[in-house]
Amino acid sequence: MKILAMVALLVLGAAPADASPHWTVCDGSCSFDVPAGDYEIEALLTGQTGLDVEARRIVLAPVATRPGEYVHRSVTVEVRTPEGMPSGEDGPGTPGLQVRLTGPAPRPARIAVKPRPRAPRIFVISDSTAADWTNLPKNGWAQALPEFFRAGPSVRNYAQSGASTVSYLADPRYFPRVRPMIRPGDEVLIQLAHNDKQTTEDVYRANLATLIDGVRAQGGFAVLVTPPVRHRFGPDGKLTPLGLVVNNLGVDLPAVMRDVAQQWNAPLLDLTARSQALLESLGEAASWPLYLTLAHDGVDDATHLSRYGAEQFAALVARAAGQARLPLSRFLRPERL
Repeated sequence: MKILAMVALLVLGAAPADASPHWTVCDGSCSFDVPAGDYEIEALLTGQTGLDVEARRIVLAPVATRPGEYVHRSVTVEVRTPEGMPSGEDGPGTPGLQVRLTGPAPRPARIAVKPRPRAPRIFVISDSTAADWTNLPKNGWAQALPEFFRAGPSVRNYAQSGASTVSYLADPRYFPRVRPMIRPGDEVLIQLAHNDKQTTEDVYRANLATLIDGVRAQGGFAVLVTPPVRHRFGPDGKLTPLGLVVNNLGVDLPAVMRDVAQQWNAPLLDLTARSQALLESLGEAASWPLYLTLAHDGVDDATHLSRYGAEQFAALVARAAGQARLPLSRFLRPERL
């Protein structure tokens, strides 16, 4: 099948002039035997085809083409072990780089992989709402973030299910592991709040400050991201305090994060406000597909996102980054915003 697909591409004259052996025809899925690191994936796509890599990371949304038409796309990705969350709770994954074709009508794609050891990096420090979930049905918004960037930056998602500002700092698998990876100029998105249910305001402030200081000590660029809202509506059609991530002690965690961003002169992407506006504009019933539902996923989950929801929330983050004119915004795909 691979040989036939390659021949078809060449006969149609759509293949790039470089027909060297580093191009591989991927039919359904394919694997590249590469060590850990950052890589640029080049893809020649036809049909209605997109790409996921590694732990179900969405790197290219399906691209619709006319019959006989081929489009070229490229994106930068990280290969690591474990593939998903840093705890490895969902397994180590498969060695090398795994690429899977997605979309309503995927067709064989021509793929090339090149190492990019000096790629700029976008780190994500967060919890389950942003995590790379290896197994269905949960999805994190940062799992979909790569699809909004062209080749250049590698989105390194180190979000961990269950993590709070307390545990992310204390557990050696989390910030103590991520901090030494940060190079000067790397951007680090910090979104921790959902699991700070019993964290006092003073401790929450101090922990955010420690994370910012740790990123800056490495020469990185710390960006605070307020948490996505929960699907918790009141009878007035507005989100409740629980929906707006006010914790069990009554601490308005997004409000505290906004204040810390001002105090530390750190950029802030207000995902809380943006996701609240999205949910309340849709209404309680129409906004449920952003989350996990009993009918579609076998569970009603007011916190964790569907694939559709992850893409929608990632778009909110990408638009906020563009409007804030963060350095990473120069790599955004305007057609995806």
